Amino acid sequence: MALLITDQCINCDVCEPECPNGAIASGPEIYVIEPGKCTECVGHFDAPQCREVCPVDCIPLDPAWKESQEELRAKYERLVAAGVARPAR
Repeated sequence: MALLITDQCINCDVCEPECPNGAIASGPEIYVIEPGKCTECVGHFDAPQCREVCPVDCIPLDPAWKESQEELRAKYERLVAAGVARPAR
């Protein structure tokens, strides 16, 4: 699944720079996650980094965007190949 930022977001700016895929951006009122770029940090880290740093715990799984670990890995590989995501270190 991709992740989703809820309206509990306080716009603290800590999640955006942590996303290795550039999936997080400032929205009209709160930060938003582009599901097509979100891999839950699969390929980069053991846990989603935005969730690790969020001080208000407002980043749940997006029930509208279900993906398996294999699908997330394939998305990560496509994003890296396209130069959208940073390669894993």
